[in-house]
Amino acid sequence: MEEVKEVLETQEKLQQKAELQTKLQEHYLKSLDEIEDGQLVTGTVVQVNNEYVFVDVGYKSEGRIALDEFATSPAVGDEVKVLIVNKEGKGGQIVISKKRADIKERTDVLKVAAENRDPVMGKFVKVIKGGYEVDLGNEFLGFCPLSKADVVRVEDPETLIGIADYFIIDKFHTGMKLKSVVSRREYLEKQIKINKEHFFSTVKIGDVVEGTVKSFTSFGAFIDLGGFDGLLHINDMSWGHVTKPKDFVNKGEVVHLRLINIDPESQKINLSLKHMTEDPWNSFEQRYHVDDVVQAPVTKITNFGVFIEIEPGIEGLAHISELSWTKRVNNPKEIVSIGDMVSAKILGYDLDKKRVSLGLKQLEENPWDTIDVRYPVGMTFTKPVVKITANGAFVNLEDGIDGFLHVDDISWTKRVKNMNDFCKEGDVIDVVVTRVDPQTRHIRLGVKQLSGNPWNTLKQEYPKGSIISGEVTNVTDFGVFVRVLGDIEGLISKYNLIGPDEEYNDSILSKFKVGDPISAAVVEVNTNTQKLSLSIKEKIRISQQSEISKYIHGSDDSDTFTFGDLISSKDKDSE
Repeated sequence: MEEVKEVLETQEKLQQKAELQTKLQEHYLKSLDEIEDGQLVTGTVVQVNNEYVFVDVGYKSEGRIALDEFATSPAVGDEVKVLIVNKEGKGGQIVISKKRADIKERTDVLKVAAENRDPVMGKFVKVIKGGYEVDLGNEFLGFCPLSKADVVRVEDPETLIGIADYFIIDKFHTGMKLKSVVSRREYLEKQIKINKEHFFSTVKIGDVVEGTVKSFTSFGAFIDLGGFDGLLHINDMSWGHVTKPKDFVNKGEVVHLRLINIDPESQKINLSLKHMTEDPWNSFEQRYHVDDVVQAPVTKITNFGVFIEIEPGIEGLAHISELSWTKRVNNPKEIVSIGDMVSAKILGYDLDKKRVSLGLKQLEENPWDTIDVRYPVGMTFTKPVVKITANGAFVNLEDGIDGFLHVDDISWTKRVKNMNDFCKEGDVIDVVVTRVDPQTRHIRLGVKQLSGNPWNTLKQEYPKGSIISGEVTNVTDFGVFVRVLGDIEGLISKYNLIGPDEEYNDSILSKFKVGDPISAAVVEVNTNTQKLSLSIKEKIRISQQSEISKYIHGSDDSDTFTFGDLISSKDKDSE
């Protein structure tokens, strides 16, 4: 019985094995029927050598693919997609291709992308007529017109070569010779719109944003924030003095900036680099005080003063009046140049207005403090004339200090109308100090004061009523000028050219000639105004009074004589 049982079991196993073989054969034949030429299938790498990659695709034989169809050499066990070129090739071996599989698969992807206008990756590879040749992968080429290569005008087409980015397919062609028409601009515009909407909806003033320095202008730099720009103004690059934006950021540099202003309506965005650090004015009083002396560079020169950068972000102004105690500074460039390191004293500051007043001259001794000691009134010296004006001349006393000689202080008697008639620039003349005023910083000089005042002598020697002799120097329609003692000129008015009992007429003036000797009575000597008034009429009057006095008071005391006798005597003389 046991033997029978073993025989039955053996027969049963053989039958099961036969059934299994039948099923496997049916499955194999079925799989062979499912594989068709031109079909994409997934296979498994079973062997790799120096020339080929052998792939099992579940067919009766393994297919082989040239190694150069792979971008990188695969490993045994890797799964790869292949195209069935011929399932019954030479010798019955299946022919498969990795390259053609990739092309077919890429064709499907590009076709769907074109229908849905989905972006696909591409790369600018060549500049051709009207635009670019674009590599869309797997030997697919696209044509991108120059106008659709970027959102901005492309000045130099070669600059885009090698750039990989997404494109939108406008017209799709499956053939290798025909190129699909693509647009990078459309993709960029969509991305910019998305980026901008996200930016304006999420950021707020005070946030720190990241961007790339795109371009420069004279007033700052534009920062690319994702296809749209923000402005980094030159005034917002540093708390300090900025002359060149390129000193603070470089083109293409990725920078972090603080958002200081945003306007969704105008789409304006203002960024700041300096606000990434604290405003130095906030701690100014902790570091600086009035009368502190600082050493700092000159950053700007104007016609009213000099700007000095105490530290980045803090500039002080040294007004033109604070540059020198003595020099009359017409242009600060006479004293300093941009970039000079200077020492300056802090004179004051205003934190609200962010202003600091500086002085350069305060670090030197003020020569005007001792001017009256060095140049007392009455001091005489010989100095050069440095400038001629309409009413005088400036005489240099020492470096930066001039005294002024007025035309009225040249002569006691002569009126100088033109200063050039007395001296010229460069002449060395003798002068005397007549007045010193340290407050107004004025020094008056004189030439006539070097000798005695002839007017004082004239007044002492010729009091009012004295008879003085002289020479006619000028005859005018209002009188006659006479030169007397010390070259002083006096005036006899036309009505004083006649006697007390005469009537004036214009013929009187014709009796006087320049150079004629003449005598007259002194009517007034005014030393302050330097005015001398003379009169012939008064001289005659004085002479008459003197003659009358002789008759009234004769020399012989025994004789008596009256005013009536004088008249009687004159009447007899007339007869």
